[in-house]
Amino acid sequence: MPITKTSDSAVWRKRTTLQQWVLWGGWFLLVVFFIFCWQVMTKDTIWYFVADAPTQAADLGGRMFPPRWSYIEVLWAPLWDTLNIATLGTLLGIAIAIPVAFLAARNTTPSVLFVRPIALFIIVSSRSINSLIWALLLVAIIGPGILAGIVAIGLRSIGFVAKLLYEAIEEIDETQVEAISATGASAAQVVDYAIVPQVLPAFFGISVFRWDINIRESTILGLVGAGGIGLQLQASLNVLAWPQVTMIFIVILGTVVLSEWVSAKVRHAII
Repeated sequence: MPITKTSDSAVWRKRTTLQQWVLWGGWFLLVVFFIFCWQVMTKDTIWYFVADAPTQAADLGGRMFPPRWSYIEVLWAPLWDTLNIATLGTLLGIAIAIPVAFLAARNTTPSVLFVRPIALFIIVSSRSINSLIWALLLVAIIGPGILAGIVAIGLRSIGFVAKLLYEAIEEIDETQVEAISATGASAAQVVDYAIVPQVLPAFFGISVFRWDINIRESTILGLVGAGGIGLQLQASLNVLAWPQVTMIFIVILGTVVLSEWVSAKVRHAII
């Protein structure tokens, strides 16, 4: 820290004059940038609608209550479809993610220069596209229904599971690998006895966590025709049946809370 000397004693200063000007100039540029971004984002905003939003929200909330409890009988089958989409999609994603993760990890890939970049590209491609967009594409390709939702969830899950799994593979204790290799074990035996036991707890935790996420994502895939409870939500929104929409929200909330509880219990039991 700079110290300024006076005739009597040295006075401590946190910053020099130049540093002070640079700091204030940086804050000024940040404020200018914020104002510019705000103007760009709100150039088409109709502020009358924004001012009227609380009134409209209160009116809509009044229409949504009380929920139509009798409508829950219609939701059991779509809810079961949603759970199947999340579960089967997660299993599909895991099945593909496991070999991709081993190909992406530096200590297990057969080629760092060729195979690993391909595996990383698959991971990045999967993670960069939202499951709703995957569902839109798949509905256009294979038609609406549960199958499109399952494949969409699976494709989205590949990148998530493979990324966390290959990072876990790279962080293993290499002394165990060296010990198994010293016995004359083959490459497959090294993976089976030295690598898999170390990453298995992480693998189970990642898989359950992804299933929990997929439960939430699968509830909205029906909005684009990929099956599940989202189809009922879209149908209710189309006819402005707001008490039914509230009932669907309650069922989705209950399902997500239950899946979160199950996920937490399983991860706690494993880890």
